[in-house]
Amino acid sequence: MTPATPVRSSLALRRIELFEGLGDACLDQIAADCDWRTVEARRPLFTRASDGGEVYFLVSGRARITTYSTHGREVAFRDCEAGEHFGDLSALDGQPRSADVVTLESSLVACMAPQAFLALLQREPMLAMRMMRNLTRLVRRLTERVIDLSTLGVHTRLHTELLGMARAAGVAPDHSARIDPMPPHAALAGKISTNREQVTRELGALTRRGVLKKEGAHAVLVPDVRALEALVAAVRGD
Repeated sequence: MTPATPVRSSLALRRIELFEGLGDACLDQIAADCDWRTVEARRPLFTRASDGGEVYFLVSGRARITTYSTHGREVAFRDCEAGEHFGDLSALDGQPRSADVVTLESSLVACMAPQAFLALLQREPMLAMRMMRNLTRLVRRLTERVIDLSTLGVHTRLHTELLGMARAAGVAPDHSARIDPMPPHAALAGKISTNREQVTRELGALTRRGVLKKEGAHAVLVPDVRALEALVAAVRGD
């Protein structure tokens, strides 16, 4: 991790979703309260069970929230894009971290101490309400994930993950979607709690069936998202 950068930009904080609608004076104060850091790719921001309740605002770059089993298998929760924040759980309850966070590419983060973050929520009720909504969405996503892991087979879990990525990438009028970049097979395996070999086999099968089409080194085309939807619905009964 490189030394803190002297740049403290309230303009950059306008990219953070949590701060949408805040005035210039409030953003100036937040920028002054943060420690600004440029972090190289593949560097940890914090690790599971580590102390410290700083909240991180991802101004640019990408990061992954993940953890590892006792046998070393990665369990990936989600990838964060610029504009998102993380680390708030420890700031709110004072407990150690519940997951690891590692940068996926060179990133600029603004890091706020837990005391300053809690004071900010007290000063800005709109942010406190937004935080409650964010935590509610997190609980719902985790509930859905537990249900999927408990009731769906590996193939359907992968189909569901691919469908989510296709929808997030944007479905074109012809029902196609381009996933770019396509996560590495090991990262996909971590997200659906399986191993890389199973992901590789199923992606190969989907490609042979025409459900997926590889484009270049890092992208995958879904020619017809409805085909993925049908695979998922056939098992879920949707």
